[in-house]
Order: sequence, then C-alpha cells, then structure tokens
Amino acid sequence: MTTDPRIDAYIAEAAPFAQPILTHLRGLIHAAVPGLDETIKWGMPHFMLGGKNLAGLAAFKAHAALVLHGEGRVSAKDEDGMGGYGKIRSLEDLPPDTELTATLQASAARLANGVKKPREAKAKPEIAMPNDFGAALPADARAFFDGLAPSHRYEYLEWITGAKRPETRAKRVAQAAEWLGEGKRLNWKYER
Repeated sequence: MTTDPRIDAYIAEAAPFAQPILTHLRGLIHAAVPGLDETIKWGMPHFMLGGKNLAGLAAFKAHAALVLHGEGRVSAKDEDGMGGYGKIRSLEDLPPDTELTATLQASAARLANGVKKPREAKAKPEIAMPNDFGAALPADARAFFDGLAPSHRYEYLEWITGAKRPETRAKRVAQAAEWLGEGKRLNWKYER
C-alpha cells in the first residue's frame, strides 16, 4: 500500500475524535480494494482507482464523513448528514466492516469494468391538450403537432399551460399556432 504523506498530515491535523475514524477508514478502504492511489481533492483525502474517484474522507469540527463517489453512492442515513454515511462522530457510527468492504468492492468492480447502474427514468406527467390550444390550431398545424415527438409536444403543452396570466397564455397559444402552422418546433430558433 502506497500512502500519500499529505493524508498522513490531514489525519494528524484532524480533531482527536476524528483521527481514529479516518485511520480506520483509510485502512479499511485499502484492505477492501488493494492498489488504490491516494490523493487530496477538494481539500480532502481521496482514493482513486484507475484515475477515477472511488471514495473520499473528510474531518469537520464535530464529525467525520465517508463519501463514496459515482455509482457506489449510498443515501444518507440521516437528513442532516454529510456524505453517504451521515455524520460520523465515533467508530460506532460506522456500519460493520464487512458491509463497507462489500460496498467498496462492488463500487470498485463497477469502476473497473466501466459499468454504470441503470438510472430510473422519471416519467413526466401527462399534459392533456387544452381546449383553447386545440381550438386555435388549424388542421395543418394540428397534423404537424400530432406528428412531433412526444418530448416536443410536451414542450409546447408545458409552455402554454405554464403561463400564469390569461393574457400570456393567449399570446402563447397564438404564437404556438403560428409556429406549428409553419412546421416549427417550440425551440426552432436554437436549432441549426
């Protein structure tokens, strides 16, 4: 295990309660994933695997933190916590070493293989065609609107229904009818 003397200094300068926490976590991280590089990033000790952040440690006035980066992130245990494991005030606040080791090894495997966790797609709520908008569209504009991709239809509907004042909504309906009649998407000005 090669260590960075800056991390030794960081731990030595940390509050007395944090020193055993940081020392324990540093050893556990190296034992779980041999061959990591140590560095300082954002003023905190970090552990790198193949040039990518795996984990970071931090010491504050009243607590320490362990942060797993990238796809190894875990949700905070408490609302006011820092990092994935909340505010760590003593070694007893840490999950069991076996659990941390398994999480670190799984994160390292994903980093090494370039595998990312699939993200859940957040479905946007359906917006029904407003009566005033539907009535304002000539047949050719309505046909163009219906042929747009769902995301482009959603943009128009969101723009119109998002108007706060009736005057603004009326202007948007008229503008949308004109643009759709010309075969233009909502953000046509920004397309190349």
